[in-house]
Amino acid sequence: MNLPELGAFLRTRRDRIRPAEVGLPQGPRRRVPGLRREEVAQLAGLSADYYTELERGSAKNGVQPSTQTLAALARALRLNGDERDHLFHLAERPVPPSEHGSSAHVQPALLGLLDRLSNTPARVITDLHETLVENNLALALLGKSPAHRGPAASFVYRWFTDPQAREIYPPEDHPRHSRVFVADLQAAAARRGRDAEATKMVAALRRRSQEFAALWDTHDVAVRRMDRKRIVHPMLGVIELDCYNLLSEDGQQRLLWFTAPPGSPGAEQLELLSVVGTQELSVTEGMAPERSSAAEFGSQR
Repeated sequence: MNLPELGAFLRTRRDRIRPAEVGLPQGPRRRVPGLRREEVAQLAGLSADYYTELERGSAKNGVQPSTQTLAALARALRLNGDERDHLFHLAERPVPPSEHGSSAHVQPALLGLLDRLSNTPARVITDLHETLVENNLALALLGKSPAHRGPAASFVYRWFTDPQAREIYPPEDHPRHSRVFVADLQAAAARRGRDAEATKMVAALRRRSQEFAALWDTHDVAVRRMDRKRIVHPMLGVIELDCYNLLSEDGQQRLLWFTAPPGSPGAEQLELLSVVGTQELSVTEGMAPERSSAAEFGSQR
């Protein structure tokens, strides 16, 4: 592991980011234009002492960053794909092989927008509906999903294989959501072509769910960009919201955010949600957070 080069690389990436870009205040007494070490540590969910040792490139304390730590730093420092891979190479860790899945590298543009939505439930998901990162309000609204790898990391997969995943929506809305999920997945699978991950997931769903197989065979296709949702919250009841999707240029990731017209019951419930937070959450939804900056999130419900 090339610790001196790793530390130098982290330092240069930190210096180029302005606090406002990651949702942090500029502050009147800041002596450097970029982020402070403790701010990077906070964004990545690390201790300030650990990050300082890592950036100093000192091996005396046995600093050995894990794959999860490197992924968190790549998100916190808004690294692009090449920079993320370089970080893993310097740390002599295997580079994540895919832009998809629970360890996917969140695209910096979407992550930057997510950081600016601190007062709105929002998250970033893949085109297979795997949650990558979400903010605190999204976690409070949708709940924390169980940790899964493989096809079960996808909320769409769990929707058709785990009855508990459907508790997030009223039963009368389930048929519509099933149709929308399958039509969106048709588009994603076609866009990916001969992608092993999508092929494996579709094959597993066809085996396990007659409902999915029947909907898949209709060949209906529609990329989900906006939807009206009624979400069952354990403390606030049914919340009716608009869900918007902003797709990345390559279509592999999307930013979701939830809002309601001013003065509507949904808007009032969202205000209450910021107070209620994640207290006593009992509903498990199909998305899983990854970190704790101005928020990492993701998946579409």
